[in-house]
Amino acid sequence: MADPVDRPIIDWAERVHPGLTCTLAPPAAKNAGRGVSVYLMDVLHTPGHVTAKPAPLQLTLRYLVTAWAETPEDAHQLLTELAFSALGNAEFQVEMEPLPAALWTAFGVPPVPSFVVRLPLRQARTETPSKMVRQKLQIAATTMVQFYGVVLGPGDTPLSGSLVDIPAMALSVSADYRGRFLFSSVPSQGAKTLRVRAKGRELTIRCEGSFPDEEEPFVIHFTPLEN
Repeated sequence: MADPVDRPIIDWAERVHPGLTCTLAPPAAKNAGRGVSVYLMDVLHTPGHVTAKPAPLQLTLRYLVTAWAETPEDAHQLLTELAFSALGNAEFQVEMEPLPAALWTAFGVPPVPSFVVRLPLRQARTETPSKMVRQKLQIAATTMVQFYGVVLGPGDTPLSGSLVDIPAMALSVSADYRGRFLFSSVPSQGAKTLRVRAKGRELTIRCEGSFPDEEEPFVIHFTPLEN
């Protein structure tokens, strides 16, 4: 009995060749009778599209398809019929490129005609129910302004090249040769937490105001360098 994961590929092979032996085992040097091998070589993660609802989890299964029979001509006929069927199946992606010789060596068999089928496997995700909104939505508008600052070290020496971040806004800039930096667009209202890094040291500082004027920047004294 095939596992439900492999059921689609088994069902497909049995539809193409009813009554034939169909196995999930790798290709073998010698099999009796006539049959088809659909060997699972890889399980690949396939990211889904970003949607409003949770997208299903998706994998791609790569099956190596080979066939055997009492004569090479019969085996070739079985395989080409499978290949044409796979090419006409909208759920399948078919790879016809020859496999590396090292793979056949690992199987312990000489190279034989084959192709690879990629088959998607999806698993639905349960959507987390949204919490009920019990209050009216309030929208607070705020203007965006520029934010000027300067980083000074011991003796009010400008710290050129120091890195200044606003982690909560995912913003980061580097100070110029005068120690000055600029965030081109930040909310005019509300406190901002800045993180400054220079010469292997770090300083976190909270700024309550807005500094949109280049002539009056927010001055940061980088005290860790004074310790």
